Amino acid sequence: MLILAIDTTSSAGSVALLRDLDVVSQVASADAEPYSTRLFRDVERVMHDAGMRMPDIELFAVASGPGSFTGVRVGLAAVKAWAEVYRKPVAPVSALEAIAFQAASSDSLIAGIADAHRGQLFAGLYQRAEYGMSRRGEDVVMPPAECFAYLAEQAEGAPFVIRTTAAQVVQTALVGSPAAGARVDAADPALAPVIGKLAYARALRGDVVDALTLDAHYVRRSDAELLWHDHS
Repeated sequence: MLILAIDTTSSAGSVALLRDLDVVSQVASADAEPYSTRLFRDVERVMHDAGMRMPDIELFAVASGPGSFTGVRVGLAAVKAWAEVYRKPVAPVSALEAIAFQAASSDSLIAGIADAHRGQLFAGLYQRAEYGMSRRGEDVVMPPAECFAYLAEQAEGAPFVIRTTAAQVVQTALVGSPAAGARVDAADPALAPVIGKLAYARALRGDVVDALTLDAHYVRRSDAELLWHDHS
């Protein structure tokens, strides 16, 4: 199965082309250039390097959030268009699940955490399953103290490790928290290859969507919604 995977949830965007679980080609960069132009150039490069064309793609994989609203919207819009034009399925994947999946295979309970800025963290607790990961509770956005209390509650006393793209922020915030004993491992911010692997597992069990039903996993409301709420 030829899979095109993209992640536009953070500044560390990435694109990967996979054949089943094998990464054929990938591009990763932290660039100030907007995704509206950068994404399509990176996709073209990945396809060219692999000698493939867009009609060859059998499955589109995309990070559906949480993360940058603008980045998520651009990524989803592009994948929606490709899936519609080429009549191919889509496997949306949480960026937090992709972060958690990078943990060592011996770690069964993993918290995936990313910096949500504004003094908050994106977080989700995941358990390693036969195919990919299963989520415990919901992905959330909270101040660090509340976030670690929530994760400890979802873990129900079981030990868990933390995999994160914001290791320094997390390690500082962990001190004195309910999760203070958790091991913190830095995750590779280039999530596209992992998103492709998780998408492959989803496709094998039929857990895919079409262009019409593909939706974002924002977790946090947009600035426009917050502003409207504050003035309503």
